Amino acid sequence: MNDPLVLFGFQTSWLEITSFVLAVVMVYFNIRQSPWGWLFGITSSALYAIVFYGARLYGDMGLQFFFIGVSLWGWYQWLFGGAQHHGLAISWLNRRGWIVTLAGWLLAYLILSWFLRSYTDTDVPHLDAFLTAGSVVGQFLLSRKKIENWHVWILIDLIYIGLYIHKHLMLTAVLFAIFVAMAIVGLLAWRKAFAALPSEAVTPAESPAAP
Repeated sequence: MNDPLVLFGFQTSWLEITSFVLAVVMVYFNIRQSPWGWLFGITSSALYAIVFYGARLYGDMGLQFFFIGVSLWGWYQWLFGGAQHHGLAISWLNRRGWIVTLAGWLLAYLILSWFLRSYTDTDVPHLDAFLTAGSVVGQFLLSRKKIENWHVWILIDLIYIGLYIHKHLMLTAVLFAIFVAMAIVGLLAWRKAFAALPSEAVTPAESPAAP
């Protein structure tokens, strides 16, 4: 299923195509705040781990296993999280949240870049580490229904397009171009949904001035 084939002039495989479709469905459900997106995300991640192993993108391969674990947690949070255990509401990061998020991204990058340089044969250790760390941050923010997750995904996905072209994963590069467009739609949709929340559902810590 991972044997190479040519589709519309792109070299790909049935495994990459299947992962592609499942990932698009996942983001569609995420935009609509549907918990079903997590199920499609788990399946897509499992398949993409095999694809990335073949491309020697070991950071991205390991990231897929992280995605599976966080997706299970995020699925629970969307269904039963929050003070009343009725599921999380959309919110913004506060200042402390931004500091923790950026510090976590930097720390994860430093650890991953060292590991990839030291123990793998990847030819893009720093870029792979930066994008892997950013994806961890984006997935965590998505799990917590923070609107900033879309900002992170827009940045990360734009850079990923170039990386996947470099690795000749052309269908996945197209997928991430679609992801950029969908992330912009998601950002606008979540901002609109947040504005429509009743005032009692929003705490001051969740509603700093929108960036």
